[in-house]
Amino acid sequence: MQLKLHHVNLCTRDVPGLDAFYRDVLGLETEPTLGAARVTAQGYAGNVAFVTDGQTQFHIATRDLHVGFRTGQAVNPLDRGHIAFRTDDIEGFKKHLETKGIPYSDYGNWAMNGWYQIFFQDPEGTVIEVHQVQG
Repeated sequence: MQLKLHHVNLCTRDVPGLDAFYRDVLGLETEPTLGAARVTAQGYAGNVAFVTDGQTQFHIATRDLHVGFRTGQAVNPLDRGHIAFRTDDIEGFKKHLETKGIPYSDYGNWAMNGWYQIFFQDPEGTVIEVHQVQG
């Protein structure tokens, strides 16, 4: 089972402003491949901008305090944001968390077409996503 840092999700009330900041000040480029992959009918239809440094992506999303309530999940990845890792074995990673006694929210194929996502928290409450690209 491999893990690799994939993206950092930043939550804001001003997506265009934060998007402009990261592109203008840090020189990040718009990530063109993700906009069409978004799923907006499963509990989150907020505005999202995708930028990248060529390796790591930044997903700049509208803060939404009620995603957990609408999806029935304990962990809300769009309150304060999250860090995300990509794996090649989501089922193995879920078993790993269970062995460690770490609860997680299994969002499945929720926000991005072809991504199976789970979310959990570190001991300080930082939300962590692990996802696997599906077929």
